[in-house]
Amino acid sequence: MNSQPTQNLEVWAGLECTVNRVRDRFSDQCAMNGHDERWQEDIAQFRSLGVKKIRYPVVWEKIAPASLDHFDWTQSDRALNEMRTQGLEPIVGLVHHGSGPLYTSLLDPEFPEKLATYARAVATRYPWVEDYTPVNEPLTTARFSCLYGHWYPHAADDRSFLRALYNEIKGTVLAMREIRQINPKARLIQTDDLGRAQGTPRLQHQVNFENDRRWLSFDMLFGRVNEQHPLYDFLTNAGDLTRDELRWLEENRCPPDIIGINHYLLSNRFLDENAHLYPDWCCGGNGVDRYADVGALDTGQTTPLKPIDIFREVWERYHSPYAITEAHIAGPREAQMRWLTEIWDSAKTLREEGADLRAVTVWSLLGSYDWTTLCTADPCRQFYESGVFDVRSSIPRETAIATMIKCYAEGRDLEHPLLERPGYWQEPIRVIYAPAAEPPPSPSAMRKKKSRPLLITGANGILGQAFARLCDVRGIDYVVLSRSELDISDAQKVREALDGLKPWSVVNAAGSSPINRLTQNDDYRRRADVLGPSVLAEWAAEAKIPLMTFSTAEVFNGNERRPYHEFDETSPINNFGRSKAEGEQAVLDRHPGALVVRSSSFFGPWDERNFVIQTMRALRSGREVRAPRNGVTSPTYLPDLAGISLDLLIDGEKGVVHLTNQGAVSWVQWARRAAELAKMDHGLVVECGLEELDASLRHPDYSALVSKRLGPIMPDFDRALEICVREIALKECV
Repeated sequence: MNSQPTQNLEVWAGLECTVNRVRDRFSDQCAMNGHDERWQEDIAQFRSLGVKKIRYPVVWEKIAPASLDHFDWTQSDRALNEMRTQGLEPIVGLVHHGSGPLYTSLLDPEFPEKLATYARAVATRYPWVEDYTPVNEPLTTARFSCLYGHWYPHAADDRSFLRALYNEIKGTVLAMREIRQINPKARLIQTDDLGRAQGTPRLQHQVNFENDRRWLSFDMLFGRVNEQHPLYDFLTNAGDLTRDELRWLEENRCPPDIIGINHYLLSNRFLDENAHLYPDWCCGGNGVDRYADVGALDTGQTTPLKPIDIFREVWERYHSPYAITEAHIAGPREAQMRWLTEIWDSAKTLREEGADLRAVTVWSLLGSYDWTTLCTADPCRQFYESGVFDVRSSIPRETAIATMIKCYAEGRDLEHPLLERPGYWQEPIRVIYAPAAEPPPSPSAMRKKKSRPLLITGANGILGQAFARLCDVRGIDYVVLSRSELDISDAQKVREALDGLKPWSVVNAAGSSPINRLTQNDDYRRRADVLGPSVLAEWAAEAKIPLMTFSTAEVFNGNERRPYHEFDETSPINNFGRSKAEGEQAVLDRHPGALVVRSSSFFGPWDERNFVIQTMRALRSGREVRAPRNGVTSPTYLPDLAGISLDLLIDGEKGVVHLTNQGAVSWVQWARRAAELAKMDHGLVVECGLEELDASLRHPDYSALVSKRLGPIMPDFDRALEICVREIALKECV
């Protein structure tokens, strides 16, 4: 057993910077996330995290897009010099999931030499830079580009895959040779995904093959691919690599100074010949066997490996310094926090065992686009997942992951009740495909007692019920109370509830309802919307407990005829809006750290009274639906509202924010669009005036909302409505 490393475990960060080519279309993550324009402000925010190193792009496709005779250093000069001034050490990446500029590709015989030429130019320009990753994830890039055909040059055979991998590794060796002629102290930090395969007994031969293949990029760099290597015959036969080429790698070995492991939730795979149990898109084969290839977590056929198992294997195989160079998952905030915690704790455990594991790299600083489709989607259908910062706001907004990084950088762990439960990947409910005959037992990491809960008020309302449903799905311990169980206007009961439950946060989903306003008098509304929230806010502030409460678009008068944002002055025209506006101010006066969410026109698959369900039921029975032509609104899909507002609460967001799905429609447009999506007769939707349906109350003619603070954080309305219509149809057919 080696002695324990003496230096502290470091926290690094990384910027998702893929410049990817699909056919003749390039996609650039740093253009999409705005960093190319916002570089100076971003670097200042990166510096505030306390990290030492940042994986940062000086990507070939952007610096020398036309030829190796012409370089545009404008962007990299500004950014790298600013990082140097700020005391940040870049780990410079030259090719990140790309195939190079138009004048080369992974299958170009001259790719290695061209990459080396570019690397020398970078090192000459920035001789002070010491850390390099010439090619990010060469094995993964070769697979996606030349084995599966997803990316350029879109090959799909073993020969192309192995030629691409060889070119990347030889290019890395030559690139480091050129870089070290400029800076002899330069270090190679080589990254790749090392997920392990599992499978059914019949496919054990394929499982063994893939588990040997996953080491190829590092084995090549370490000079280990010779006649004794288990894949040597595969490389020389299926790959058509010559013995001289492999001998060159052995003789010119370039072991990484730090091995970098990029590990994701679905890195570990499961192979199953029972392809009929899986969707077609996840099925393929090896030319002899047809089988499904899915994330090991997604099937009940096996007990998936944990990240620590993979990390331990790397140390046992190479006994060389290494780091976790990407740690990220998409999903709700507490899942991201739990994943990062598991990675960090695994790294600390391995260091205690004696492994020379240097750092954990939090990925990605500015989030990423379209990785749900492996960056192959049309640019018009971008799917964004936030990371350390959320770039959808005008200034990138810190998430709870930023708080975790700051704690790690200061040498301490983040303590939060949400981290007392394991991630959903450790729950049996995770199984999606081909569950085993007997459900897997709950893992030993499952909690034995509940953590401090989230307190939700309004148990009988649709919003309170939505939060309870969401917490069940997301693995968040909660207590949801009705008005009879907790009258939030009663200070003594509020104090007792907070003292007894000790919640880590409070969601006030109680309040008067626009649906029931005819039966709710002014005294009731004031008690529900002003007195109750203000009492709750006062005692939550006293106990230093975060609070989130909800308001409405009807705090505005509707005269502007454009979507209202958070900085518009309120001017309600009815008692419902007035009580909500007064309640907002009362909450913020008593609890300046509270989060006030304005929303409007809820719809979803759960509430029997909402507009979409009522419309679909009427149309299904052939009845006419009367819908106002005026009264423009921004409909809000309840699952989106509850999910995103909960993320904001976990992030520590405060003040007033607007959360509605993107888009503004009249009620008649809404009803007709729902009919179209449900393939029903939209001719049964008849226009009327808002006053014809509710003449007793004044409504703003225009109550659409938009968020200037958060940007387009909520999904598009049409997408949400499509999901809702599908969910309702499934529910009503059962």
